Amino acid sequence: MPTSPRSLLKMFLGERPRLVQRISRIVDNEAEAEDLAQDTFVKLWHRQPREDDSVGLLYRTAHNLALDHLRAQKVRQRHQEGAQAEEQDDAHPSPEAIAATLERWGYLMAELDALPARTRRIFLLNRVEGETYAAIAERLGVSVSTVEKEMMRAMRACRQWQRRHDQE
Repeated sequence: MPTSPRSLLKMFLGERPRLVQRISRIVDNEAEAEDLAQDTFVKLWHRQPREDDSVGLLYRTAHNLALDHLRAQKVRQRHQEGAQAEEQDDAHPSPEAIAATLERWGYLMAELDALPARTRRIFLLNRVEGETYAAIAERLGVSVSTVEKEMMRAMRACRQWQRRHDQE
């Protein structure tokens, strides 16, 4: 027979101090242990265990939630460490990487300089300044279709440059 809500609450409140202490030993944090104890109660409340196994289920559920919490914490920590490492790599590129980037940028700018002036301007407005096709069309007094065609021309030139540069 399922445990009545009143008896489940009474059992939880009676076991709560020991439950929090046990969870705290696992997660090594009193506040998190309190939260996990509450989560345990909510989970049992929805499950409505039988009267005869409610205490055992309370501790087993709490233990599993604590382990799940630790696993999730480790995943978050690894993710943060990876993001920090990427930020550090991005924040401090090597002099060789800077030189290579500047060299590639120079070659790309030379390629763009070979494009018609309007095509180059449309490309730079979109890709460097982040303007939309509609904003560029309005700014230059041309149709959006013209902007799209000029961008296709510029992107084709960039792809050709990329293929040539990658072969070197």
